[in-house]
Amino acid sequence: MQQEIARARVMNRLENTVAFVTGAASGIGAACAKRLADEGAKVVGADITSGTDIILDVRDEEAVAGAIQDIVAAHGRLDSVVNAAGVAGGGPVHLLTGEEWDRVLDINLKGTFHVNKHAAIQMLAQGSGAIVNIASIEGIEGTEGGSVYNASKAGVVMLSKSMAIDYGRRGLRVNCICPGGIDTPMLRSITDSDGMNVYQERLREEHLLGRFGEPSEIASAAAFLVSSDASFITGHALVVDGGFTAGLRVGILDQLGV
Repeated sequence: MQQEIARARVMNRLENTVAFVTGAASGIGAACAKRLADEGAKVVGADITSGTDIILDVRDEEAVAGAIQDIVAAHGRLDSVVNAAGVAGGGPVHLLTGEEWDRVLDINLKGTFHVNKHAAIQMLAQGSGAIVNIASIEGIEGTEGGSVYNASKAGVVMLSKSMAIDYGRRGLRVNCICPGGIDTPMLRSITDSDGMNVYQERLREEHLLGRFGEPSEIASAAAFLVSSDASFITGHALVVDGGFTAGLRVGILDQLGV
C-alpha cells in the first residue's frame, strides 16, 4: 500500500504545472515531454519539425519569445522548461569549417540561451520556475574529435550554473543534465555511419553498465529536477551516464571471474 501511495505521488507531482520542452519531436526531448505529461504537467512541445505543438527554430530569438508569450497567454504561467533541442557535430579543429562551428554553437548554446532568457523573464515575473538544460558528458570532459560539440555543451553547463547564481534568490532553479551515450536518432546517425561499427562497440563498453542509456532514463532525471522533490537543487550538472565518467575499466577483474 505504501509503495502504491508513493508511486501515485510521483506520477502526480507535476499536476497543475505548465512545462515547455524543446527538441520534443524525438529522442530525449520526446521522452521528457511524455514523462512530464505522465506526471500531470500540461506540456507544450516544440521542435523544428512537425509533430509537436509548436514548430520552432531555437536560433530565432523572436520566435522563441513569441512561443513563450503564447504559452503564458494560453495557460497563465510557465513552471518548467526542458531544453533538449540540439544537434551533433565535430571533427578536429583544423578540419572544421567556420560554418559548421557556427551551426552547432547557434543551436546547442545560443538556442539554449534564447529559451532560457525568455523563460526567465516570465519566471522572474511570477517568482518561481525550474529550468533543465540538456548538456552532455562531453560538456564536462573532452572526447576525441568532439571540438565544437564539446565546446557547445560545456557552454550549456556554465550557462546553467551562471543562471543558478543570478536567479536563486528570485525563486528560479536552473540545472543541467549531462547524459552519456543515449540510444537516440542523433547517436544512431553517428554510430551507424560507414566505418563506425567498431567504435560503436568501444563506446558502448566505456559505459560501466555495458550499454547505452534510454531516453526515458534522462526523462526521469529531468522530471525529478523540475519537481518539488528537487526543491533544494540548483546549479547542478547531473551526470546520467551509466558510469562513463566514473573511471577506467580495463578488465583486470575478468581474470578473477568477477
